[in-house]
Amino acid sequence: MRLRSDIVVSALLRRVFSAGGFAAVEKRGADQAGAIFIRHRFRDGTEDLYGPAPQMLAGEDGERAFERRLHRADPAEVEALIARERRFDSDLWLVELETETVDGLFAVVGASA
Repeated sequence: MRLRSDIVVSALLRRVFSAGGFAAVEKRGADQAGAIFIRHRFRDGTEDLYGPAPQMLAGEDGERAFERRLHRADPAEVEALIARERRFDSDLWLVELETETVDGLFAVVGASA
């Protein structure tokens, strides 16, 4: 059974704050099953963007898994990708993180965080 999106986002925010970072919900999506995108901002002005991983790569325990869609990209490139995703899915969540690393905050498949 998969956890509701609002619960996953709430838990992520708590983990980030407890690790000394900053997190905010930039766009609230559907509570039950909205896709979650995570925007990780770095001090140098670049960003990583994480989106939902394909279901076949998710763990069998129901934990949501993410894949890195953009790495150390310009913010305009991240905005453009998010805009395309919003046209496809208006119920998505967008969470913004400002932390040194995302290691241990959420499951990343396909590449190291």
